[in-house]
Amino acid sequence: MSTVQPAPLSSATSPASPRSLREAWVALAGLSAVFLFEMLDNSILNVALPTIGHELHASTTALQWVTGAYAVVFGGLMLAFGALSDRFGRRRVMLVGLVLLGVASLATAFVHTAEQLIAVRVAMGVAAAMTTPGSMALAFRLFADDGLRVRATTLISTVGLVGLAIGPTAGGFVLAIAPWQVLLLVNVPVAVLAIIGVRFGVAADDPGELHRDPADIAGAVLGTATIVLALVAPTLFVHEGAESWVPWAATVGAVVAAVLFVHRERSARYPLLDLALVAHPLVSSGLAYKAAAGLATAGLGYLVTLQLQLDWGWTPGLAAIGMLPQVVVLVAGGAFIGPFVRRVGLDRAAWLSAAAVVAGLAVYGLLSGLGYVWVAIALVLVAAGMRVVGVVAGVNVLRGLPKNRTTIGAALTDTATEVTSGVGIAVTGTILAALFTGNIATSDWSTRQTAEFGDAVTIAGLTLTVVAAVLVGWGFTRGRRAGTDEAVTPADDVVVAVDR
Repeated sequence: MSTVQPAPLSSATSPASPRSLREAWVALAGLSAVFLFEMLDNSILNVALPTIGHELHASTTALQWVTGAYAVVFGGLMLAFGALSDRFGRRRVMLVGLVLLGVASLATAFVHTAEQLIAVRVAMGVAAAMTTPGSMALAFRLFADDGLRVRATTLISTVGLVGLAIGPTAGGFVLAIAPWQVLLLVNVPVAVLAIIGVRFGVAADDPGELHRDPADIAGAVLGTATIVLALVAPTLFVHEGAESWVPWAATVGAVVAAVLFVHRERSARYPLLDLALVAHPLVSSGLAYKAAAGLATAGLGYLVTLQLQLDWGWTPGLAAIGMLPQVVVLVAGGAFIGPFVRRVGLDRAAWLSAAAVVAGLAVYGLLSGLGYVWVAIALVLVAAGMRVVGVVAGVNVLRGLPKNRTTIGAALTDTATEVTSGVGIAVTGTILAALFTGNIATSDWSTRQTAEFGDAVTIAGLTLTVVAAVLVGWGFTRGRRAGTDEAVTPADDVVVAVDR
């Protein structure tokens, strides 16, 4: 989730507000746990995909949807739950979502088929959509002092990023000594910690701060339908064939749903998403950068995990060690973001980091078959670029929105990341399913299957490279249109806080 710059307030601390982070440690522990779940979940599960495929006899498409279903549901419902939270209370909706998270995670212990696991992932996606939009707003509500707000946001963001970084490595080591279900059952204590922290550390919502605008249910349904159908259609073309009516129906359905969604949002008195805000050059620029980073991170993580374990035969533990270059960059890179952005400026930082993301994907697509060193270089480039792009994207979106719309800005950046993460997995999974003959989860590949997998990795990697490059180019064009060269460089604390 993106952290947003709070509206300027007096530096005087309210009598009811904590005067230090230590005084609010219960609430901060709970909110950090919420962010930890969001960032840790998919990253820790990716490393278990080959094991899940073996034990559940899952097809390539099923493995794709084990991770993709979560991202699709999360991305599709986040704006809707953000709107509902503003109406019924962020704290209340978050607590309900955390309970759902704990129950869904417990259900993993009873999973015996890929379809059951996908159902669990869908429930977890709903829980994430309920908890994410209001988490930063609750953190800001804790303090009246802007400096404390920034420090609290930085703390929560750091916890989540550490989870994202260590997820694959920790998951690989866990698989060496425990069943894969443990990777999802770990969400249970995380949910319990979050419930305790939010319940006892965050005050109940003030009714005066909630609005009573009608919820745009039609817009939420149409938006979710558009995303789901757009992701399902490519897979259907592979498995049903172009001669079947099913994939064509899904494609037409996605287009119709998208048109109806746009019409609904333009005509509704209380739209789910004000399209005029998204069309603002700075907002669309920031969202494009965020989308490119989400696409690259999800697609590359999916491909590297399968390549190390299924193609090269590495054990989960060794594959976890293979992901360490990414871990080091994500964990240690935070200390360099502020100085880097201040040194080169927002615009140049945007291009350097975006170029690193695209270059990393290109290196992987073209050279990963030549040995691990090229995979490591790709991981480092994408991780470094993503670390800075998160800052630039957040700053651009916030600079392009009025101060009373920063919450929807956070939801938009999260949605862009989750949707493109789903797209990245859908694209790579669909290409693998189209080119690889037989069951990809089998342990003994033929020479032909090895060659097919290599071709699929190259095509998928270069496809992601082209899509990411288009998004970055669009972001740069929109940013220049808004006159980003004249924008004010953010203050040091905002550079740190607006981070993912």
